[in-house]
Amino acid sequence: MTHSMTAFARQSAEYPWGSLVWEVRSVNHRYLEPAFKLPDPVRWLEGELRERLREHLARGKVECTLRLQRKTPVGAGLAIDELFLDQLLTSVRQLENKLPERAPVSALELLAWPGVLMEADDDEDAIHHSVLALFEQTLVQLTENRAREGAALRQFIQGQLDAAAVITDNVRQQIPAILAGQRQKLRDRLQELTGELNHDRLEQELVILAQKCDVEEELDRLQTHIKEVRRTLQQNGPCGRRLDFLMQELNREANTLSSKSLASETSQSAVQLKVLIEQMREQIQNIE
Repeated sequence: MTHSMTAFARQSAEYPWGSLVWEVRSVNHRYLEPAFKLPDPVRWLEGELRERLREHLARGKVECTLRLQRKTPVGAGLAIDELFLDQLLTSVRQLENKLPERAPVSALELLAWPGVLMEADDDEDAIHHSVLALFEQTLVQLTENRAREGAALRQFIQGQLDAAAVITDNVRQQIPAILAGQRQKLRDRLQELTGELNHDRLEQELVILAQKCDVEEELDRLQTHIKEVRRTLQQNGPCGRRLDFLMQELNREANTLSSKSLASETSQSAVQLKVLIEQMREQIQNIE
């Protein structure tokens, strides 16, 4: 299935401890380039979030933003690290024994010591689990949006391929009539110049003419590339780079067809082909 690299997803949820809002935006990029904006309490989850992102996406510049709102202010729920406090009290007694004239340490001073007070972590595990679970839901939504956009891109490209195939078939059908007209022009021109028709000279010129305007190989390759683009669009997994390469090949054959053109009809057809190819190429830049 063809996926676009341009999409947006937003998921929000309410919990007993507060709320979360994930917003994920993605645009086209040669590689996968994620960027995370996370609140400080969950910033350490970025590594795991990146891994989960890679499981869903292969290419694109992706901006992931999380908003976390707790119902109680940070620090409202506090707990004492009993083990650390015991160690600190032991150190204080040892210091008092060495400095007996020192003023006693108050309870507030002990509480102010870094590490004694800590936030109650009853909700922390729940918050971390919710952040990851909601991010997973957001990625699913983003993937679905990219798939819908990719389906629209695939339909557009298939329409352009149909038009390119029609043009290629028309050129192939026009070639015999164009060659016959060129032969007649050459015959008339030689007769005007010499006064009589030199059949040997005419045959030589016709051979040269046929070699210069032989576009069967280019038409065959155009048809082959069109079929390959159709096949690639039906494959599973990322296909944008392959499609971009095929657009280059199609454009090369269209340029060769234009350079070998002997009539306005084929020149116009070559121009139309190049316009279609460029339109496809622009849209393919958004395909994963």
